[in-house]
Parts: sequence; structure tokens; C-alpha cells
Amino acid sequence: MKSFFEDGVYNEISTRINNLNEDTKAQWGKMNPGQMLHHCQMPLNIILEKEDYGVKPNWLVNLLFKKSMYSDKLWRKNLPTAPGFKITDDKNFEAEKVEIIALINELNTQREREDWQPHPAFGKLTKDQWGKMQYKHLDHHLRQFGV
Repeated sequence: MKSFFEDGVYNEISTRINNLNEDTKAQWGKMNPGQMLHHCQMPLNIILEKEDYGVKPNWLVNLLFKKSMYSDKLWRKNLPTAPGFKITDDKNFEAEKVEIIALINELNTQREREDWQPHPAFGKLTKDQWGKMQYKHLDHHLRQFGV
């Protein structure tokens, strides 16, 4: 699995986001493009220490899902979304696009950083695990919209 911190990945993700528009149809799931972009900001806000969304450690979640967050295996379509991360209200596509681009720009400026805070649910993660998790989540949702 690629890591957000690898050379070229920032450019790949930026290009894919810029290929998305508000009329792009989802290939699975219930979100529209604006909702998806808002949803994808949430893990970026967590790694950038801007928000924790009230996420708490859960031994069952750790046992069942932690390794899948950064493994090489792609996530399957229609995975359930944690309740606090579901986006059902309308979002302004252009505003969400500007915000997610700002967040990935900010994360890219920190790509050399080695010391990362523990994840609020998964605990201590290495830089590589954090980078893979960020890429995997973004890739999953960009594939959801065919970009």
C-alpha cells in the first residue's frame, strides 16, 4: 500500500481530487462528492491534531480493524462507516474541495516529520502506518467516485 508520505503520492491525490466534480456519480455508497470530501477531511484533521471527533479507544475496533487500516489489501465497497463519521447533510462541493486541498497541502508540508501523536482509537502508529492509513482512506473514496 502506498503511503501519503511517499514521493509522488501527494501529487497523485491532488490530481485525483481535482478530477472530481460535483456531478461525479458514486460507483457505490450513499455519499455525493461534497459529502465524501467532507468525510475525507476527518482523518486528515485527526492526523494534523486539529480535531479528534470524540473518538475513543475500543479494544474490539483495535482487534478487528487496526491492521486493515494500513495493510496492503484494498477495502471492499460499501464498508460500514463509524457513526461519528457519517455525513448525511448537504455540503458545498467547491468549499469542501478547497478545504481538503488545504488539508493535504498542510499534511504534505509535514511529510518529513517522524513523531506523530497516537491515534485516538488505534493508539500508537508509526509514521508509515499513519501515511498508509491516510492514503488508503483517500484512495478508497476517490475510487468510489472513479477518480
